[in-house]
Amino acid sequence: MRFNYQARTKTGEVQSGVVEASSREAAFTVLKTHGFFVTALEEAALPFYARRLKILERVSKKDIVLFSRQLSIMFKSKVPLLESFRTLAQQTKNSNFREKILKIAEETEGGTTLSKAFALYPKIFSPFYISMVKSGEASGRLSDVFLHLADHLEREHLFRSKIIGSLIYPAFILFVFIVIGVVILIFVLPNLTNILKESGQQLPLATRMVIFTSDVLKVWWWALLVAFFGLFIAIWRFGKTPTGKDFFDRTSMKIPFINTFLKKIYLARFALNLTTLISGGLPIAEALEITGEIVGNNVYKEAILETRDAVKKGEAISSVLERHPQIISPFFYQMVVVGEKTGTLDSSLTNVVGFYQSDVDRALEAFVKLLEPIFIIFLGIIVAIMVMAVLMPLYTIGLT
Repeated sequence: MRFNYQARTKTGEVQSGVVEASSREAAFTVLKTHGFFVTALEEAALPFYARRLKILERVSKKDIVLFSRQLSIMFKSKVPLLESFRTLAQQTKNSNFREKILKIAEETEGGTTLSKAFALYPKIFSPFYISMVKSGEASGRLSDVFLHLADHLEREHLFRSKIIGSLIYPAFILFVFIVIGVVILIFVLPNLTNILKESGQQLPLATRMVIFTSDVLKVWWWALLVAFFGLFIAIWRFGKTPTGKDFFDRTSMKIPFINTFLKKIYLARFALNLTTLISGGLPIAEALEITGEIVGNNVYKEAILETRDAVKKGEAISSVLERHPQIISPFFYQMVVVGEKTGTLDSSLTNVVGFYQSDVDRALEAFVKLLEPIFIIFLGIIVAIMVMAVLMPLYTIGLT
């Protein structure tokens, strides 16, 4: 938030300006620490369009990565906590995130621990992030913890970006094919089908189906569009519910080819989160609990939480993972066994992360290369069917 202020310096000189702070009280404190005697302080009014844009601002993963890395450097350089937060707030371009940083600084100044201050914003800082900070507070290694967090979030963001980036091209090709098909049905075929209707002859089934589809699209295109978006929103909202998420998570793990691809993604995420938490100094049971909550799939979540319960009873992680061969690959299991025997579980899991991320990259590249000819063949078949359905009756009319 921005506040207009008027104040006097120690020498009695009057000054005015604008100060950034999370609240009126925080703005007053900031000015006081700079030696000002505040005489007037009010929130700066923003234009309507600026307020709308501010509401739409969201804190991205990139913002969190940069914030964590800079905070790590400042801690290592022995910069005081409050000064670190205020410096980072001034450098942050995202006004929404800037307000949150200033609020965190205000909370810590009031005696709240850093992890509890971060926990005030669960939409920005995940349970994983907060647990790592709590571990750093307990061990006195906050600088190392924030460096671990920055590296981890960067790897995770890069991994997710690769997956999304690889799927953009096939999605674009599919969209173009659909648009071309709709254009042909609405604008090209009607001119030809009018001739067929006027001929009065019995038309083949394929021709009648193409004419019917074209007529429906011409008249009811708006209803189909509304129905499509309505169905999409309904499925999306259902997927956000616990029941819907559980349904999609379990169903996706049963689809051939897709389940193999998803298994690699979730195993990489499982290993990446667990090794980061263990390296940050968290107990294995607690690290497993947090990993289960953020792995992103209920099937894996149940297996990981079962492993957590077994570890609390004194069992080895590998002994539980061995009971789930349908979702835990032999390679993953063997690496965990080696890590437990040698006492280097975090290092073993780091190797697992590298292996599966490379494997997913190769699978995505092969998948994208395969989709292009499949789409071209599919479009060719659809166009050939439409052309044959229209041209064959026209050819018959020409013969008669």
